[in-house]
Amino acid sequence: MMASRSTTETSMGGYRFLLGVAGVTLLMGLAMVLLPGVTLQAFGLMIYRDAAAMPAQFSPEAVRYIQLVHAVLGATIVGWAVLIGGVVVGALRRGESRALLWLTASIAAWFVPDTAYSLISGYWQNAVFNLLFAAAFGVALWQGARRRTPAMSRSER
Repeated sequence: MMASRSTTETSMGGYRFLLGVAGVTLLMGLAMVLLPGVTLQAFGLMIYRDAAAMPAQFSPEAVRYIQLVHAVLGATIVGWAVLIGGVVVGALRRGESRALLWLTASIAAWFVPDTAYSLISGYWQNAVFNLLFAAAFGVALWQGARRRTPAMSRSER
């Protein structure tokens, strides 16, 4: 079922915000791939409060491996952000109710295990970073859900 024009217009703020968060996510992923030294320093700053601390603690081979892992993670983040953007400009913009469900499920599927592992392994800083991203996504999703038309067809349930 398509959303009415007024519903689509009133949810454009949340739609644009969600697209913006997906764009920032995409840029972060690209930075991890294209600027490995910068992102390694950023994570060193976040984790050790010293941009040079992490590379200095490891051998050159270990640093190259960490950069590989960051690049692979960055590429995965880029793919996820592209998918989120596609759902936003496609199904969500058309008012398909399941779009919000799948976006929320995707974000939860990343947030819960990533944050849990960060906390269990003692890297609470990454959990805080995750919380900021999840909050940005959550605000946009909440706006979209709040502004949706309450009535939907049986086929959408």
